[in-house]
Formats: sequence, structure tokens, C-alpha cells
Amino acid sequence: MTSRVVFMGTPEASVQVLQGLLNAGHHVLAAYTQPDKPAGRGRHLEASPVKQFAEKHGIPVHQPVTLRKAEAVQPLRDLKPDILVVAAYGKILPRQALEVASRGGLNIHPSLLPRHRGPTPVRTTILEGDTVTGVTLILMDEGMDSGPIVAQQEEAVRLDDTTGTLTGRLFAIGTRMLLPIIDPWVAGDIALRMQQHAEATFTKMIQREDAALDFTKSAVMLERQIRASQPAPSAYTAWDGKNLKLLEAAVYPNTSSGAPGRVIALPADAPSPIGIVTGDGMLAVHRLQLEGKRATTAEEFMRGYRNFVGSKLMPQDCTPTVAPS
Repeated sequence: MTSRVVFMGTPEASVQVLQGLLNAGHHVLAAYTQPDKPAGRGRHLEASPVKQFAEKHGIPVHQPVTLRKAEAVQPLRDLKPDILVVAAYGKILPRQALEVASRGGLNIHPSLLPRHRGPTPVRTTILEGDTVTGVTLILMDEGMDSGPIVAQQEEAVRLDDTTGTLTGRLFAIGTRMLLPIIDPWVAGDIALRMQQHAEATFTKMIQREDAALDFTKSAVMLERQIRASQPAPSAYTAWDGKNLKLLEAAVYPNTSSGAPGRVIALPADAPSPIGIVTGDGMLAVHRLQLEGKRATTAEEFMRGYRNFVGSKLMPQDCTPTVAPS
């Protein structure tokens, strides 16, 4: 048996789910994805990774701005799908869309629901220091990740995980969970269990300013923020009047009584030559990127900017100053 599937997804992590559906022989009727968006310095419209993949494989693409209008749902209804498979689509589907498929919509959510419902579960997992996360397949309802659970699997959070690496791994796990379930689900052979709604926690959409580094926080919190902000929007501060992204760092024992944000030289046996004083502990910086320049290692950066050590990093809307010696 191969089911008639409409796939809904947008980012790169979703592509592996669509690829898995094709590899498993399911009849993918169409791919729904977000409308093209401006990107790059030229702000030219760019298709989502799912759209690019679908077009390459001859899958019809739909990009409605909304599915809350009857005329927008009609093309979906005309496809007569058995099931909707949703993986980071970026929209909450209304009832009129969910009811189009005879067996509803299955959503791959990258957390152990009911923990971390909402749009940024992986980022929040890293920010909060969770050591275990996972993937949940749910039957979608009109709420935000509140539908009953079809399947669930745990996954350890690695010490070096970023939002990018963990998201990719969780959607790979979700794909492996999903594929053997689709046909039995369509046949009505899989039972559901309800979520414990009282235990739900919620995540929020992020803004660029959520990636701004406040060095009065602890080194532990800042290191998590740096990993959670990769690959985008990248954690940042300001130096020499320019935006400075910190791309990779590690917690290092505090060896200075300097003010938070001050850049110091670390000992030769340290994991990096550059340290930043924080409110508790120190960050050893491994990779960083100055506005208008390529990303570099800390060693390369120090060779190019010898006045970096001794300066004080400031919030983006402040003018950096050189700390006294």
C-alpha cells in the first residue's frame, strides 16, 4: 500500500522528510511551502529549500499566503489526499484544511511534547540546557502542537549541538519514525494517546535582538545562546563601531576580575587565545565574524586586530570603548 500524501514544509531540515516519502514509494501529490521571500544583499526573491527540491523532482508546488480562505483550500481539496504530512511548514492549519485529508495531518515536532510547543522548540531546548529532547509525531488539531500523540522518541542533546545540527538530526529521526507509520495510520491500525496539557511549555518566535549578547549573564548562559543562535541569526555584540558575531565559544574558568564584556588574552594552554569576561565565568572564543568580513578563528582575528584584546564589547546600540589597562 502506498498512501496519497500532500507534504507541507519549508526549511532545509524538511527536505529529508520529503525525500524519505519519495524513497518509500508514497504518492506525493503536491508540496505546500511558504511563499518566496527576499534574501541576500540584493533582496531578490528566493524559493524555500522544499520548493527547490520539489520542482527538481517534478512535484507540484503550492504557496498560499493563507489557508484560512475557502478559495485557498480548494486546490488542496481537489488533490483528495489520504494524509497531510507536515514538517516545519510555518503555519497553523485551520480545521477546513485539516479535514481535507481523510486521515488528517501528521506533524513531526522536534521536542518531547507537551514540552516546548510552538515555533522554536530546538532553540529553546539548547537555551534551557535540556540534556534530553526528542521527536513527537502528532495528529494535528487546530491548536499549537496540542494534538494527540501517534509516536515519540527520545534523543540526547550533545554538548556541541547548535540549533542547526540538532534540528537536522531530529528531523532525520522523525523521518525514520514516520515512514513505517503512514500506511498503518491510513488503514486505521494505530492508536493515539492524549498529551498531558497541564504539563505544556511554550516557545516563542525569535527576533534579531534575541541574539544580542549581554555579558552580565553567566558564561554558561551565553555559550548556550551562541549555540542556540547558530546558524541564524547568530549571537552578536559590537566592537569598533561594527557588528561582531560570536559563532563558537566555550565556558572557561574566570581568571580575571575585569568588567563583563572585557576582552582578555588567555594563557597558552587555554582552548582559545581570546577570553571575554562575563557575569559568572568566562567565554573562550573560538570563531567570530566582524561585520563585512569573513568568519575567522580567534587566532586569525587577533593577528588582524591587535587592539581587540583590552577592549570592551558593548550592546549593538552602544559605541564600544577601550577599557583602561
